[in-house]
Amino acid sequence: MSSIPQVFGRHKRLNMLSEITNSIYPISLSSIKAIEDLATSSNFQKKELIIRKGAHNKEEYFVLDGIIRSYILNPQGVEVTIAFYCTNSVLTPHVARNKEGRSQLFFQALTDVKLAVVDAKEFEILRSENEEVRNFAFTVLQNELLSKVSKEIGLASLTARDRLKRFRSEYHNLENLIPHPYIASYLGITNISLSRLRSEIRD
Repeated sequence: MSSIPQVFGRHKRLNMLSEITNSIYPISLSSIKAIEDLATSSNFQKKELIIRKGAHNKEEYFVLDGIIRSYILNPQGVEVTIAFYCTNSVLTPHVARNKEGRSQLFFQALTDVKLAVVDAKEFEILRSENEEVRNFAFTVLQNELLSKVSKEIGLASLTARDRLKRFRSEYHNLENLIPHPYIASYLGITNISLSRLRSEIRD
């Protein structure tokens, strides 16, 4: 099923984009408006693929509402969850998720999702002209790298119990909103192990 375009009121979308930028790198209202001027809105239904691995993709995505996961398939064809993106966040930037213009990951809606979508080339032009937007984009990319490194270190050095505790700290209440096999895959453990840990570690 393809994405379903939806026209949001500009004021509402502007407020949503403001919440996202303020949570990452606060910028002026005029800079937020400059981003909003480039944006279109799309809805995706629960379980729908937003980006398919290997597909051409030329957009940047702001998550206005909902939960998304990125994942890959291992050599056995099993889905391995890489990351989660919740309301008021930004998907992995175009430059970091694509190779030769094609996505290296699948991105799937885990709930109904509302996105603001910006053409990557247009955003790059805005970034080159607007220092605030450039600093915001750099911070998004930097946070993406730090998150990736932190996860890799955690998988290599933390016990499954500690990885679950950190997941709960980083993704408040997400455990109660999405299927647990996705979380188990993200943590590098089986769903049975996750069920056991959840029964042992109660907040």
